[in-house]
Amino acid sequence: MRDLQQLHAQNIKTGQIRDPLVAAEILRSSALSNHRDLQYARSIFHQMEEPNCFSWNTLIRAFSESDNPLEALFIYHRMLRLELVEPNQFTFPSVLKACARSGTIEEGIQIHGQIIKRGLQSDGFVLSNLVRMYVLCGFMEAARQLFDRRFDSDDAWSESTDVEVRQGLVVLWNVMVDGYLRLGAVEDAWCMFSKMPQRSVVSWNGMIAGYAQNCFFEDALKMFHEMQMAGVSPNYVTLVSVLPAISRLGVLGLGKWVHTYVMKKDIEMNDELVSALIDMYSKCGSIGLALQVFEEGLSWKNSATWSAIIGGLAMHGRAKEAIEHFLKMEQTGVTPTVVTFIGLLSACSHAGLVEEGRSYFSKMIRVYGLSPQIEHYGCMVDLFGRAGLLEEAEEVVLNMPMKPDDVIWKALLGACKIHGNVEMGERVGKRLVELVPHDSGCYVLLSNLYASLGNWNAVSKVRLMMKERDILKDPGCSWIEIDGMTHEFLVQDDSHPRTNEIHSMLEEMADRLRSIGYAPDASQVLLNIDEEERESTLFNHSEKIAIAFGLISTSQSTTLKVVKNLRMCGDCHSSIKLISKLYARKIIVRDRNRFHHFADGFCSCGDYW
Repeated sequence: MRDLQQLHAQNIKTGQIRDPLVAAEILRSSALSNHRDLQYARSIFHQMEEPNCFSWNTLIRAFSESDNPLEALFIYHRMLRLELVEPNQFTFPSVLKACARSGTIEEGIQIHGQIIKRGLQSDGFVLSNLVRMYVLCGFMEAARQLFDRRFDSDDAWSESTDVEVRQGLVVLWNVMVDGYLRLGAVEDAWCMFSKMPQRSVVSWNGMIAGYAQNCFFEDALKMFHEMQMAGVSPNYVTLVSVLPAISRLGVLGLGKWVHTYVMKKDIEMNDELVSALIDMYSKCGSIGLALQVFEEGLSWKNSATWSAIIGGLAMHGRAKEAIEHFLKMEQTGVTPTVVTFIGLLSACSHAGLVEEGRSYFSKMIRVYGLSPQIEHYGCMVDLFGRAGLLEEAEEVVLNMPMKPDDVIWKALLGACKIHGNVEMGERVGKRLVELVPHDSGCYVLLSNLYASLGNWNAVSKVRLMMKERDILKDPGCSWIEIDGMTHEFLVQDDSHPRTNEIHSMLEEMADRLRSIGYAPDASQVLLNIDEEERESTLFNHSEKIAIAFGLISTSQSTTLKVVKNLRMCGDCHSSIKLISKLYARKIIVRDRNRFHHFADGFCSCGDYW
């Protein structure tokens, strides 16, 4: 900009600035270069005697790409009001971009009318930006009508031989797919994707990220596999998009493949990718590999990577190490973020470190000036609730500055069940049912509270309420990965091809447990059935079935890693501790709350979870 200003001054001295082409070029350089100065560009524009359409378009485009896109609309309005020049096909793409980025749909609709009046709707570039504007503002029906009118026909593709035109069509398809995914309309996005005559790597990345963001994790991995089968090489964006899906499903083998691919292809290891790898290894049960990735690169150790490793250690119950890493983070001069404190407070909660949790919550506010978010209050409710400080937990919920969500109320209700506080549990349960009347989780928690105390009449009332409202309980489900293939099991599942061998192993496990004096904890079966049925139900919990399958499918040196969608019951926790000793196996179970590392009859959580 300094050099440009000198050149500008020279042109003023020599009078060349009066040449419209010279003035327009200086305006373009100041408005659109990498080191742009929009205020300087505006001053140049205002000094131009008769700015032509190119200059108007330059200024509109510059502001449409800035942090203040609304300013582009004000400039366009002035352009129309002065009536010195007519907007052309190069004006409207930038104006529409400004509408899309600022979410001003009413102005966008008016501009659509002006485009029609000027006969520019058939211009491919204008129409593409018009569709994009409707998509980004969430008006998919209007976007689809425009798309179908011009592009969603075989002729539109087959008649276009120009490479740039075809690339533009692919971009437009990607915009439509992205629009549906933003609204959670996954089926519509897939239908659009499946009709694409040509797909770019961006097309595949969009579907993978969209599936992952909408919690269709298995579909995200399937799409990742199909992408490779189609001969499209994953890039950096692909890997960052697929790693969260791998994390959620605990597919360690595929996660390792992604890490190897990154190293082989020499893909840049920036903080986002490193954080995603740390998160993946942590959530796939390999906290050791997560630590290894973290330690290998000093340049990656910023707030994102520190937060990722602290959060990983927290979910594995390694609270002391999480706190040590936080202290090291402070010592190295890296400023913690709100995400860092979520991991830190979670670590305190999992380990029952009440006073430490209080201290760090205070430090976040007083020392670092961070405003607690709902997740931080959730951690504090969980911390107090697990420790039996139910009144203090409820006080946090009632006095937090934002409205508590269902997650926080569920944490408090779960604590009421653990500590048998029926009075508070009923009060919290009522709040939950009012807040999320169609969420099965709140009814199940309330039902389990009554069942744990043997109040079967109250259980029946809750179950009847669920039936009347057509609410189904989420079934217990567990996954285990064997030789790169994920096997899924439900409660009392007999659908697996090796079901006979699995049930034989379940019987053997039960016999060996009985032989050392272990008696199943029938109180963990929250159903009003006889003792024998209770024991049978316990031995057919999904995580035990997954472990039985792991025992018959792997060598003794193999660590079994199981993922469960619900919180593990007390009987499963107690029996798996003994199974780890009886079969000399390390067993890692990730339930909805945390990781449990079982070995030699002990669990890493210290029976506090």
